Amino acid sequence: MRMNKKTLGVVAALGLCFSVSQAGAAGDLVKGKKGFKKCAACHSLEEGKKKVGPSLYQIIDSKAGTVPGFKYSKSYVQAGEKGLAWTAENLISYLENPKKFMRAYLDDKKAKTKMVMKFKKLKQREDIVAYLASLQSE
Repeated sequence: MRMNKKTLGVVAALGLCFSVSQAGAAGDLVKGKKGFKKCAACHSLEEGKKKVGPSLYQIIDSKAGTVPGFKYSKSYVQAGEKGLAWTAENLISYLENPKKFMRAYLDDKKAKTKMVMKFKKLKQREDIVAYLASLQSE
């Protein structure tokens, strides 16, 4: 069966939507890319490129506190050891208030994070996570 460019584009878009929804994030990729610019001050999307924060390359479903070559705080290491994975759902919750998320996850009112950015609007968090999910390679 031959597909014209328009049909192929629709099929590709549907595939992307499916893969993003599989990651648990239903968001707008264009708005997510725009929203990620705030994150890019501290995080790279390139493998192995760290900034103030770790690279977010392949972040979806990765274990917390485990990016090679990045020195994590005790709280992130503990969260990873406890089983925290950066699922789309966890990232959406985390981005609302990172300190509150880590303290609740670890059940430790003294848990710390250097992540100061907060995204109060659910839609903005979903868009950013959808953007990150769209960058995942299988």
